[in-house]
Amino acid sequence: MTTPTIPLDGPDAPPGRPAAPPPGPAVDTSADDERRRGLRRMRTLAVSLLVFAAVVYVVTRGMDGFWGFVNAGAEASMVGAIADWFAVTALFKHPLGLPVPHTALIPKRKDELGRGLEEFVGENFLQEDIIRERVAAATISLRLGQWLATPEHRERVVAEVADVAAIGLAKVTDQHIADLVTEALVPRFLEEPIAPLLGGLLSEAVEDHLHHGLVDLGLDELGRWLVQNPGTFSEVLSERAPWWAPPRLNDAVISRLHTEALRWLADIRSDPHHHAREALDSMLAQLARDLLSDPATQERAERLKERVLSHPAVLESAVSLWNALRRALVGSLQDPEGAVRVRLLAELGAWSERLLADAELRERLDRAAADLAVFSVGRYGAELTAVITHTIERWDGKEAARRIELHVGRDLQFIRINGTIVGGLVGVLIHTATVLIP
Repeated sequence: MTTPTIPLDGPDAPPGRPAAPPPGPAVDTSADDERRRGLRRMRTLAVSLLVFAAVVYVVTRGMDGFWGFVNAGAEASMVGAIADWFAVTALFKHPLGLPVPHTALIPKRKDELGRGLEEFVGENFLQEDIIRERVAAATISLRLGQWLATPEHRERVVAEVADVAAIGLAKVTDQHIADLVTEALVPRFLEEPIAPLLGGLLSEAVEDHLHHGLVDLGLDELGRWLVQNPGTFSEVLSERAPWWAPPRLNDAVISRLHTEALRWLADIRSDPHHHAREALDSMLAQLARDLLSDPATQERAERLKERVLSHPAVLESAVSLWNALRRALVGSLQDPEGAVRVRLLAELGAWSERLLADAELRERLDRAAADLAVFSVGRYGAELTAVITHTIERWDGKEAARRIELHVGRDLQFIRINGTIVGGLVGVLIHTATVLIP
């Protein structure tokens, strides 16, 4: 798997690009101050034991009997304390500043340690079996369902989603929409032939009688308009009446036409097989066939498409439509009683109830979460663990040793303390064996 590369610094940096500055020292935190005090206390204790052993050794030197055992134990304690002090110190620096071989291991071999830590994490933590076991043990879906079952938690989720969505919608400007329309949508629509698409859709609609509902709606609206606006109907027809016709005759004819128009619309609305409906079906079916197979009709459709898309009103309408949609969404998101927020709360509540009640759903979701985690680790695991190596490689050796000692040095001082105590016990045992064995 390919790992991300680290930008070259110094003399290997590409021409024209300044070398990256070395990372500065890490900023100490309050936790680091506490670690430093703990390390200082343990060092003081370890040194105090060494000094105590030295004092006992000097005081009891040359004595026999019981004090001989004490002297031997004190001598061995000093040896153990100094040996373990050397071992612990050699990890981080040269003891007493002397360049003894195989000392200051961390500053010298931090890169190898980083690679070893990377391999350790990859081999022991980023394995499929381990990941699936941990995801299953986490029972993510059950915990999520229990958390969402609390109304306050659902409201918090919806509030966060609403805030993020409102901010995101506000970031989309009119220019963004204009660029989307002019640079992406319109060119794509111009390249795509519209006639076959319209012909196929129209053919399916006619075959499935999908347009009948639209026709009924149009008939209802037209009949309602004629009933509610007889005066407008009369004015329109009066303007087209012959100038020589008597007004009374015009009124009678117009009234008759209004009545017949209403009756005709009612007949069409009530008769599914009315000849007007059949004529419309025939016309739409013929249009669909022409759009699919007639070159002349297809050419006219393409010219109409080009005229519509090139019209300035298309861009203005798209921007206006977006602004209207954005205002409606933002307003509903910011209103605690808005339809969008109320709907989101309801859906989250229903989903949490289903999560708690449906064990099979939880199992599927947990399995999907495990699959996603395994996929992510399989695809990006090497890049994730490589961060360890790249980070340690960029550390200064002395700074790395100081930071590591700050975190583990306190525990390492127990090695010195144990060495002092165990060394003393071993010294007593050896002295005992020397006395007992002639």
